[in-house]
Amino acid sequence: MAARSVTLGIDLGTTSVKAALVEAAPGDPSGFVVLASCARAARAETAAQNAAAGPQGQEQDVRRIIQALHECLAALPREQLRKVCGIGVSGQMHGVMFWKTGQGCAWTEGGATPVFEPGAVSHLVTWQDGRCSSEFLASLPQPESHLSVATGFGCATIFWLLKNSPDFLKSYDTAGTIHDYVVAMLCGLARPLMSDQNAASWGYFNTRSQSWNLEILGAAGFPVQLLPDVAEPGSVAGRTSQAWFEIPRGTQVGVALGDLQASVYSCMAQKTDAGLEVEESMVYSGMIQAAAQQRDTCLTITPTVLGERHLPDQLASVTGISSSDLSLGHVTRALCRGIIQNLYSMLPFQQLREWGVERVIGSGSALSRNEVLKQEVQRAFPLPVSYGQDVDAAVGAALVMLQRSLSQQKS
Repeated sequence: MAARSVTLGIDLGTTSVKAALVEAAPGDPSGFVVLASCARAARAETAAQNAAAGPQGQEQDVRRIIQALHECLAALPREQLRKVCGIGVSGQMHGVMFWKTGQGCAWTEGGATPVFEPGAVSHLVTWQDGRCSSEFLASLPQPESHLSVATGFGCATIFWLLKNSPDFLKSYDTAGTIHDYVVAMLCGLARPLMSDQNAASWGYFNTRSQSWNLEILGAAGFPVQLLPDVAEPGSVAGRTSQAWFEIPRGTQVGVALGDLQASVYSCMAQKTDAGLEVEESMVYSGMIQAAAQQRDTCLTITPTVLGERHLPDQLASVTGISSSDLSLGHVTRALCRGIIQNLYSMLPFQQLREWGVERVIGSGSALSRNEVLKQEVQRAFPLPVSYGQDVDAAVGAALVMLQRSLSQQKS
């Protein structure tokens, strides 16, 4: 029997679930080929489980996310799924969900193949959650990390629940991101494994020592037993405990990656590339067309409607308003420019030059579908710019496992 040579990538995003089947292609410039891909809207938004979260609470129903995942897998060609030798998973960072050990899911016969259905699980509190006010965040202990703690970060959410709903936390003994959960369920893990990418996104994680701030958290009464064990990105979390959509039992599953890192990995061909990701656009096609015809504007829009994590009170603004700059084209052009200028402020050209960056790689559905954003990227960054595929993070997750498989074959 021929060796299995295909890897499956899964991305559990904020609004959709994506899956991609990837195979090595030495003759292709990229070194791989996407055999098939699929995307399904998650439609998972739901009311917060704790009323005290108020309208700022942003939660998703895990069951709907898993349903969308199963719909994606069912749409992929079975003959290719049988060849899968590794599964890579990525997803939306910062968020947190909880489950009960041994009761996280139940495997059931879903037609021709077993599927897992969520069991004793909470909602997913997403990265968009705004329940942690500036005053609450200021009351938390200072982390020993390169990141400040912000609302929507897993550890900040747990601190909030500890204060406002301690009985809720008593119902669970395990926590992780949505993608950590999927990996744990596929492999039947008693405790989830979390990559340092996702651990850092929760806050209170030191990337240099590769460890949680256990002393700081413990002194503050934080339930440190909920923190997952941390593993290196690209390592194997375990093997599938069941056959799953024609994928054989015993298939390797990688530790879950952050969606940003997986997106960048999917399109970076050289070490001198810099990745730039802009997620799904909320700008309608008519607005984009109007802005495409309006090549410049004096209108300035700062698009930080929800504030910045490091400056949560710095909200959006519009300046330079004149009667001649109020058309749909002017406003949309200024909005697109503001989005890219916000990114540029984090990665100015001078810094990229010092790092030896020679090319900018753009990824994300917003860039792939919005010509005006592309124009503003090229205007802001005086470097060659190219763009990745629309299933970026899923492809990136698959490529990590493909690279691991190829390395194992060579050794």
